[in-house]
Amino acid sequence: MKKPVLFLIAIFPCLLGFSQSVDQIRSKAISFLETLPNEQQQLGLIAIEDEVRTKWTNLPIGLAARSGIQYGALSEKSKIAFHQVLSSILSSQGYLKTFAIMQVDDILHELFEIQYNRGQINENTIKMIRGLNWDYGNYYLAIAGNPKTDTAWGIKLEGHHLSLNLTVSGDKFSMTPLFLGSDPAVVEDTQYAGLRPLSKEEDYGFWLINALDEEQKAKATLPGKVPGDIITSPERPQWLEEFQGIRGSELNEGQQKILHYLIEEYIGNLEHQKAEEYLSKLHSKGMGEIYFAWIGSYEPMKPHYYVIHSPDFLIEYDNVGFLDNANHIHSIWREKGNDFGEDILKKHRMEHQHNEPSW
Repeated sequence: MKKPVLFLIAIFPCLLGFSQSVDQIRSKAISFLETLPNEQQQLGLIAIEDEVRTKWTNLPIGLAARSGIQYGALSEKSKIAFHQVLSSILSSQGYLKTFAIMQVDDILHELFEIQYNRGQINENTIKMIRGLNWDYGNYYLAIAGNPKTDTAWGIKLEGHHLSLNLTVSGDKFSMTPLFLGSDPAVVEDTQYAGLRPLSKEEDYGFWLINALDEEQKAKATLPGKVPGDIITSPERPQWLEEFQGIRGSELNEGQQKILHYLIEEYIGNLEHQKAEEYLSKLHSKGMGEIYFAWIGSYEPMKPHYYVIHSPDFLIEYDNVGFLDNANHIHSIWREKGNDFGEDILKKHRMEHQHNEPSW
């Protein structure tokens, strides 16, 4: 009798793993909530229907206030528990990128203070910059619904250059949209000189565009200036309808492999079982329906942008800066129709309504 069970486990590990993964995330979230004093619980808990859950921005706190609990106000015990939550929904690379991005806010603040002390920027400029409230602790987290009692709930961690959005519905969860940015993209001063939180997003992009022959490169490259931000920024439509650039089926095997590395860099930020779900879908459909487009320079430290677009997912990357020195990355990963768990929540509601008794 044991052999069939072992066979099923071997053939369908993902089906068993996803449910277990949600249970693990729920357990970590409940443990985190239990570390919070009542006033922080009241501050951090919002309704699943609250529009706060489905709004996002990458602006610093000084330009866009957030709801929820300030990360820096958490006790050490709560911080440890929250790190457990994040390490259950992110891979090690995604987890480390998240906190490198937060740390870069402290570094960015220090870099401008150095420039001010050197006389490179004036009093009005440093006053404005200080008002942006760049700080490792100045990120906010909110818990939508209650993981202890609700089948639909979520967690949001957001601040400057970071918007992480977990939505759980039954035994499924979504992690889209996932915005990661870094300013500077490469730290050029202080003891942290050389730090690059989003290194492979940049390196693999250049690797791919420069691996194309001239005809392919011309097809992949779109005219016009580099966008000042990702195109699906908070103030714009959240999906691109038009496919542009070069199609994956027009790439040779080696070029497709580089494109796969680049896509995997984004998917690989998620915990492994979730990443495998997306990779399985990618492998089943192949590269034929994926488009890659580029705008701007083919060299680092000059403004450039790329988009990877398929019927199922969207990746955008933008690197612009001041005075033609591109050292400021914005990037986003999206799953079509499932921003803030839209698709899984819809399915859950339909199943719930269908299962309700009629009197």
